[in-house]
Amino acid sequence: MPHKCVAFALRAGIIATVSVASPAFAAGAQELGQLSPLFGLPFAGLLLTIALCPLLATRFWHYHFGKLAALWAMAVMVPLALALGVGQTAHLVIHSLLSEYLPFILLLGVLYTLAGGIHIKGRMGGKPLSNTLLLALGAGLASLIGTTGAAMVLVRPLTRANAARRFNAHVLVFFIFLVANIGGALSPLGDPPLFLGFLRGVDFFWPLRALWPPVLLCIVALLLVFFALDSLQWRRETSGQPAAAPEPLGVEGLVNLPLLALAIGLIIVCAAWHPGNAADVLGTQVPLENLVRDGGLGMLIWASLAWTKPETRIANGFEWAPMVEVAKLFAAIFICIIPVLAMLKAGMDGPFAPLLQLVTHKDATPVNPAYFWATGLLSAILDNAPTYLVFFDMAGGDPALLSGPMSSTLAAVSLGAVFMGAITYIGNAPNFMVYAIARRSGIKMPGFFGYMLWSSAVLLPLFGLVTLIFIR
Repeated sequence: MPHKCVAFALRAGIIATVSVASPAFAAGAQELGQLSPLFGLPFAGLLLTIALCPLLATRFWHYHFGKLAALWAMAVMVPLALALGVGQTAHLVIHSLLSEYLPFILLLGVLYTLAGGIHIKGRMGGKPLSNTLLLALGAGLASLIGTTGAAMVLVRPLTRANAARRFNAHVLVFFIFLVANIGGALSPLGDPPLFLGFLRGVDFFWPLRALWPPVLLCIVALLLVFFALDSLQWRRETSGQPAAAPEPLGVEGLVNLPLLALAIGLIIVCAAWHPGNAADVLGTQVPLENLVRDGGLGMLIWASLAWTKPETRIANGFEWAPMVEVAKLFAAIFICIIPVLAMLKAGMDGPFAPLLQLVTHKDATPVNPAYFWATGLLSAILDNAPTYLVFFDMAGGDPALLSGPMSSTLAAVSLGAVFMGAITYIGNAPNFMVYAIARRSGIKMPGFFGYMLWSSAVLLPLFGLVTLIFIR
């Protein structure tokens, strides 16, 4: 199976490069937004590779994902250089990496590092009420320390509490729904798509102001459904004591809590501080507030590593491999998405005009339910962060307009990206991390399509209700 995955990626990469390069020479005098839609093939190919290879060739993907990502990045950079010139292509790549990728990956890195230094020891009883309370806690924490941070802090206590139960997979399935996805919809810290919107200029507190009603509805509804289901499963337990005996709880690595508070404060303060100074970094203007923010986040990562006891991270199962994978893959994503976003910004005058017509009324107003479901379903099968960017720019890309008069459209895009990332294991980065940790803990998690049966049965009706009540 690995050789088939490699052959697919190589053939697709070569075909994409050749297909894009063919019209590239004729496009040299055009603007970036007027390039052929074929320039979007590497972006689509990269996302499909990310979606399929971990499932079809797990071992090969583990060792070679960086090479495959680099292949797709080259499949867009080479034709761009032919079409626009090496200088302009280099500027576009550097601008994307410095302005969006670097702060994006630093935020994920600081949340991952700090959360990985907080270890909850001991064990709860694994009863329906305690499980429900833990899910509620995780959903609340997700918007404060990110879905990745909240999931990594709480997944091991949850698996330990339910390890002895006969029926326990559903507990982790709902954990993915609530903690790894929906709970992160109330702040840019919560989920990567919202942080990308924040980097584009959306106010830090906009998600809390605009999204709290549908988020609250979904969290309460899912907690009630989970409690009913877990209570039913609890009563079905027949193997003696169904839950592991509780042990006294404790928390190690508390030094990371003030560091988390500093990270949140640093991001909020730098978002409001505009001194008007900027540094020229390889032709890209980087505002002073961004330099202070990114430098501060880097120092917080160092402080967490220096001040947290190594045995605490060992007990937490902390390792750098997930962050390395995310860093490499998203570097390629941010490169491959450059021509796609530029063509979307061209609007009805660009090559993606037919796609825009699907989410736009004849009077040029947006079809918000279409934005919600299109963003969401693509987030489920691809990845919600780049999908959010695509539809953010499809809706015009103006943060002042989208968070003001077009707030309902931005809400549809944001809710679709965050909520429906929970439909598959590959919709959001923490999903597969939770799946892997649960399996290593002995919990028999459903497979890829089995999980989709769970999510389709539970989430799709709920999202239909959200559409009827909130998406106008």
